[in-house]
Amino acid sequence: MTRLAANLSMLFTEHAFLDRFAAAAQAGFKAVEFLFPYAFEVKQIAEKLQENNLQLVLHNLPAGNWEAGERGIACHPDRVDEFRQGVDIAIAYATALKLTQLNCLVGIRPANVSAEQAEQTLVSNLRYAADKLKAANISLLIEAINTFDIPGFFLSSTQQALGLIRATGSDNIFVQYDIYHMQRMEGELINTIKNNLAMIRHIQLADNPGRFEPGTGEINYRTIFAALDDMGYQGWVGCEYKPQNGTVAGLGWIKSHGL
Repeated sequence: MTRLAANLSMLFTEHAFLDRFAAAAQAGFKAVEFLFPYAFEVKQIAEKLQENNLQLVLHNLPAGNWEAGERGIACHPDRVDEFRQGVDIAIAYATALKLTQLNCLVGIRPANVSAEQAEQTLVSNLRYAADKLKAANISLLIEAINTFDIPGFFLSSTQQALGLIRATGSDNIFVQYDIYHMQRMEGELINTIKNNLAMIRHIQLADNPGRFEPGTGEINYRTIFAALDDMGYQGWVGCEYKPQNGTVAGLGWIKSHGL
């Protein structure tokens, strides 16, 4: 059975961030994920997880200045030191929060950096992060993102993600497969997941167009959930969508999809 995690960066935004944990638990979720924890003390988040009997299943490495439009710095040759410092910060949070996987948003390629330079920097940074995380018993994930929503994002396909992993030579890097992003970039969702299941450790969902909840667009989530069960997918599925008319009001899709 598909296990759903509430993405607290996009769901329950009617509440302040630290109040979203209780809202998610009240709505029936057993696990949560979010973009970043770094604006809060580890103790604050740990208390909210414990109070609400929730498991944290994912957050990202620091990704630069998010408010200014940065979406990761792992492919930026002039930000290597900052990236490495971020790895240490993320490990400290993940360890305290009993998190076993962290995602790396690779970033938008700077205009003055060639694709070759960006890839060399990215491979080196991923190898470094994977080694550090492995020593802490944490897996590193990388995520392909559609270039309609984030023009210039350097990682935008499943095959590119797998190629980067091979280039690092690491056995501690895996794929975070976002159904919404990959529907926009490549389609062929079920076969792609099935053919690469051993490398996929986390899945996220939203419908297309609009990035709203399942059942609002073109993606046949009933078929996808059945396929995930048939494949024996063991990871979590993060609900990373924009509720059309409020989070709780929009959660009816879960029951209607047989979950």
